[in-house]
Amino acid sequence: MFTPRVLPLFLLVLAFPVQGEGPKLGQPITEAELASWNINVLPDGRNLPRGSGTAAQGAPIFAQKCAMCHGEHGKGGISSALVGAPPMTSMSSPKTIANFWPYATTLFDFIRRAMPYQSPRSLSDGEVYALVAYLLAANKLIAEGEAMDAASLPKVRMPNRDGFIPRFPEKM
Repeated sequence: MFTPRVLPLFLLVLAFPVQGEGPKLGQPITEAELASWNINVLPDGRNLPRGSGTAAQGAPIFAQKCAMCHGEHGKGGISSALVGAPPMTSMSSPKTIANFWPYATTLFDFIRRAMPYQSPRSLSDGEVYALVAYLLAANKLIAEGEAMDAASLPKVRMPNRDGFIPRFPEKM
């Protein structure tokens, strides 16, 4: 609690906030610099980049850059399995791309942004499309020869799409 003598001083401090200069570190970011980090892909496919890829193109990329963590053909290693697993019956069920992920575009966004673990954002957009095609085909969600690109990827219907309640439905 404030004593009667401290209260006026406290109110005075609130009435006249101190406006000091910052430490003058760094420099303002330019629009071009910001654009290189604004790579989010929305569930409906907005902001997907140009490029395309097939499962056949993705298989060697997966073997070289992903299998060391996710195991041969994505069936599990030191990191989670990406392929297989039965339908989810509870939140403790194993989660894979086929039984958990709601949108194929989210898979693209995550791989482009965060993978490979030891070198995130090192994959080209074409490599990401190829990896997504490989993983979707391995989970039998698309045909083996189907190419993924900005037009086809949002059309992939994921089995668990209706298993989520969108937090921001107006952005869907």
